[in-house]
Amino acid sequence: MAAHRRRTGGGRVSSRDLVLGRIRRALADVPRGERPDDVPVPRDYLATHSPADAVELLAENLADYRAVVHRADAAGLPGLVARLLAARDAETVVVPPGLPEEWLAATTAARVADTADLTPRRLDAVDSVVTGCAVAVAETGTLVLDGSPDQGRRRITLVPDHHVCVVRVPGQVVDSVPQALARLVPTRPLTWISGPSATSDIELDRVEGVHGPRTLEVVLLRE
Repeated sequence: MAAHRRRTGGGRVSSRDLVLGRIRRALADVPRGERPDDVPVPRDYLATHSPADAVELLAENLADYRAVVHRADAAGLPGLVARLLAARDAETVVVPPGLPEEWLAATTAARVADTADLTPRRLDAVDSVVTGCAVAVAETGTLVLDGSPDQGRRRITLVPDHHVCVVRVPGQVVDSVPQALARLVPTRPLTWISGPSATSDIELDRVEGVHGPRTLEVVLLRE
């Protein structure tokens, strides 16, 4: 696609040139050797609105995004996961390498290991995926995955149509995005999930499952 251009004076300037010009003007008074870390950035803004109960706010916002919320303790989790997979007639489930074995102890679905040869085509034939998470944001109803062993590679949560995500509460729940960022490592492959995948066309018709799982089920696991 050709870059947008507009006339300025005697010639035509591309959008790229406009943007780069604005950047150069903004940086005109910055010393050439200065690095971003050389200038402290004040971070005295409000980091949270301190909800009365972050876990309940998380559950409310997850449901608002059309995720299905469940609750369990350690003893009841295997049975719950088995029921969720059975309700989807899931015959196969992707398993991250560090997922606790007891989480899937009650299901009869065949395990598919998250290995390097698990291509998107093979993933598309898998029914479900079960993962943990890195952190959950109460104020936005957002789950964040960072590729840790109990979450696996990003692709395993983007291709299968059904994702069961287990959140340990209250330990993995924070009030706000700033608090979540303080827990995360920016160099890791971060996936931010707010409800099942959805998009809308120009007439605002909602379509789910375009960029990820059509169904997101979140289990709040009491620690």
